[in-house]
Amino acid sequence: MNLFDQLRTAVLAALDTLETEGTLPAGLDRTAIAVEPPRDPAHGDMATNAAMVLAKPAGKPPRSIAEALAARLAADPRIASAEVAGPGFLNLRLAPQVWQAHVNEILHAGTGYGRSSIGNGRAVNVEFVSANPTGPMHVGHVRGAVVGDALSNLLAFAGWRVTREYYINDGGAQVDVLARSAYERYREAHGLNPEIREGLYPGDYLIPVGEALKAKYGDSLLDKPESVWLADVRDFATDMMMAMIRADLAALGVQMDVYSSEKALYGTGKIEAALEALRAQGLIYEGVLEPPKGKTPEDWEPREQTLFRSTLHGDDVDRPVRKSDGGWTYFAPDIAYHYDKVQRGFDELIDIFGADHGGYVKRMKAAVSALSGGRVPLDIKLIQLVKLWKNGEPFKMSKRAGTFVTLRDVVEEAGADVTRFIMLTRKNDVALDFDFAKVLEQSKDNPVFYVQYANARVHSVLRKAAEAQVDVSDQALMAADKAALSHPAELALIAKLAEWPRLVEIAARANEPHRVAFYLYELASDFHGFWNRGNDDPALRFVQDDSATTQAKIALARATGVVIRAGLAILGVRPVEEMR
Repeated sequence: MNLFDQLRTAVLAALDTLETEGTLPAGLDRTAIAVEPPRDPAHGDMATNAAMVLAKPAGKPPRSIAEALAARLAADPRIASAEVAGPGFLNLRLAPQVWQAHVNEILHAGTGYGRSSIGNGRAVNVEFVSANPTGPMHVGHVRGAVVGDALSNLLAFAGWRVTREYYINDGGAQVDVLARSAYERYREAHGLNPEIREGLYPGDYLIPVGEALKAKYGDSLLDKPESVWLADVRDFATDMMMAMIRADLAALGVQMDVYSSEKALYGTGKIEAALEALRAQGLIYEGVLEPPKGKTPEDWEPREQTLFRSTLHGDDVDRPVRKSDGGWTYFAPDIAYHYDKVQRGFDELIDIFGADHGGYVKRMKAAVSALSGGRVPLDIKLIQLVKLWKNGEPFKMSKRAGTFVTLRDVVEEAGADVTRFIMLTRKNDVALDFDFAKVLEQSKDNPVFYVQYANARVHSVLRKAAEAQVDVSDQALMAADKAALSHPAELALIAKLAEWPRLVEIAARANEPHRVAFYLYELASDFHGFWNRGNDDPALRFVQDDSATTQAKIALARATGVVIRAGLAILGVRPVEEMR
């Protein structure tokens, strides 16, 4: 139940009346009309820009439209007042009964409160993590995994059909490096000194791979040329790395729906089919690119290549898909992979990449635009770096990984729930500091603690009331007379809860799950502030002398808990009912 949508409908109905009366001309475009919270809560409960939007096309001063609209809205029993402000904004205050009734709407819907149908069942593919299968995932992958998983939860909550997908980069030279590194650990398992030369992966995580190779092959691969063992060791090591990655993701609470292999695109005609689809549109040609910016003639040699005319779909320059030696560029299989997603019938695609893929955005969007005839939008979210700290010092690298802090290091140190919440406390394109001491401290400055503490306080109230023999079942709470919720602080807290359905839709449309974390912190802050006011004003305490009033007030606490739980579920964080 979105109160903002309901009030927008009321505004549009009032505009219909103004058109019928001749106050406004018919046929005005109303798509930009919004009803939203005012910037300053002192101005009212909601505000609409209707008069500002319609003034120019209607040829009337915005204030005159706002005044006429206010007169019509005043007849709506839900609206206590409609006041014109500034050049023509209209501030609305709702009757207390509207807010009081809304508590029951929340309790009736439960954690489904705020669920939306704006996705309209459209199929969306969210590709995230997609780490090279050459070792354990690092802290950068943690953030991408959390953003991708929370975004998937958010979109599903808002009415999309979501597929979580991991693209296994197992078709490039890095998996050959993995095989050579694993072979050295295989030699080590036989008592030989491994030659971990420069360019190989040095982490201890490959020791079990070497031992597993020994168990499978015995000594049959020793002293054999690379051509004999490379393919088998590569497949074996890749499978073990992917098993490790799946386990790492599970530790973070992430489950993928689909794992797609880059290697499966080679030698199957899929790359050729994708490029042929582009060629049929006149978008593939043989040519020579201009030298890259900053290159001198001595640095660069013009070569004829097979190029994708990506500039016709918004890119800055055309992109090579086949090298002069006949081999595919790294871009070619990615085109084929996204062509496969288009052919699978997805209505929307979302890719979540590391910050180092910034130069990749326009070319990939151009490819999807061309391959789908502009039908399938592609949104690419870039994940900025995470800096780890502990006791004011940079967190040290993992010996097991050899060069970086692993996902397991972070989860084992902070816990999956804390890790997930903190990773969403900044927008994805902003760098994030993760301080192990601060994310575990119990203070207002720690957002995950602050939100969990609010939920724990809700449950402590429920327990206290139950001990006083008050029926705190949802059925009993909904039956309570909400007229007792009349204090401005109580109505303000309900108003904050009423923002949740609107927030869900805004976050889902923008593909921005961090908005949920921000909202939860704001709601927790409002709830704690309300709780503290009860210390000074006994009338604001949840447990009162009579059970009827207590039930009404506890219904508000329970509604707050419902929204917190719904938001935490989107973030993939388990709610805490008691702080320890």
